Amino acid sequence: MSYRYNRLDKDQAAVLLVDHQTGLLSLVRDIDPDKFKNNVLALADLAKYFNLPTILTTSFEDGPNGPLVPELKEIFPDAPYIARPGQINAWDNEDFLAAVKATGRKQLVVAGVVTEVCVAFPVLSALEEGYEVFVIADASGTFNPMTRDAAWERMSAAGAQMLTWFGAACELHRDWRNDVEGLGQLFSNHIPDYRNLIHGYQRASS
Repeated sequence: MSYRYNRLDKDQAAVLLVDHQTGLLSLVRDIDPDKFKNNVLALADLAKYFNLPTILTTSFEDGPNGPLVPELKEIFPDAPYIARPGQINAWDNEDFLAAVKATGRKQLVVAGVVTEVCVAFPVLSALEEGYEVFVIADASGTFNPMTRDAAWERMSAAGAQMLTWFGAACELHRDWRNDVEGLGQLFSNHIPDYRNLIHGYQRASS
């Protein structure tokens, strides 16, 4: 069977940030909490850098799930923000679904908490409707590696593509000649080792 490499395209992709809520973040144990939050904010920053339509959604904010991580609202003050009253699968919420369709994009970049529910359910629903779906593994978190791996396997088997925020950024960028300083700064802000690389490059170039 031949394989077709459909790359992430900044003119075709939209980002869905699902249930990155203060209460739910306390459940994430498959990745260090500080690293996880850094990855979530890195994904948000790359969405802004590439000017990708971005949708924020939360579930049952008034309950134990808690409010949206405040930094995300600060990064996307004008983005569609859907506070779902109770639907566990964001795809079951009419406002969320309408916001996704309103982007006009066919590639969906998805991350959220927890991986096997808040990410997997809308991912599977979107795949069923013909969207091409990319799951940002390191900006999605859950209880432990076992539940994470089960979710990854389920989504991958259905056709979702798994990658990291760094991989997504590079695939969207395509060519360093498009911009070195801007993307390099984004990477430096979120990857300490990359910050050293950029500083070395800047010293050599000066």
